[in-house]
Amino acid sequence: MRKIIVCTFLTLDGVMQAPGNPEEDPESSFTHGGWQKPVSDDEVGAAIAGWYETSDAMLLGRKTYEIFASYWPTADPDNPFTDRMNSMHKYVASRTLTSVDWQNSTLLEGDAADAVRELKASDGGDIQVVGSGDLAQTLMRHDLVDEYRLTIHPVIIGTGKRLFADGAIPTALDPVSVETTKSGTTVAVYRTTGRPTYDSY
Repeated sequence: MRKIIVCTFLTLDGVMQAPGNPEEDPESSFTHGGWQKPVSDDEVGAAIAGWYETSDAMLLGRKTYEIFASYWPTADPDNPFTDRMNSMHKYVASRTLTSVDWQNSTLLEGDAADAVRELKASDGGDIQVVGSGDLAQTLMRHDLVDEYRLTIHPVIIGTGKRLFADGAIPTALDPVSVETTKSGTTVAVYRTTGRPTYDSY
């Protein structure tokens, strides 16, 4: 059984929207795009590189796919991520795309949750959901996420799309690893373990 791993950059208040640049995702008049770089460091980059090395495919929603497909095919070949991003297999969940042209890309057919269930049952290694907030929400609602790999950065921006929004399915987590980088970013890996339990003091 392949694992579905959600890999996401978050602010301290849980926002995942547009970490990369101001124009990345201005939906709902979001004005804080590009918040990640000023609060990141090389230790964060090394951790993320390690995450990619332990997975053999990405699972992307339309918006993230289009951002990546417009950048990585012509990115600096000396960037250690370039070859990895282009060579990894990409599965794309979209209700509007009719084709995907970036190398090693496959457009999933039909309902996204059903298609991902089939992927989980297929042969192969772990699959990373990168960014793709709407897709991540769908996978969480259908109990399809096996692990979260999160970088939680020391900045609060107050508005924007959150990974764990109101209505998230209650989920217990087992901490696999939690570390803090020199910039104050928390690099955390959590494995899902079903529903939380409750008690009192």
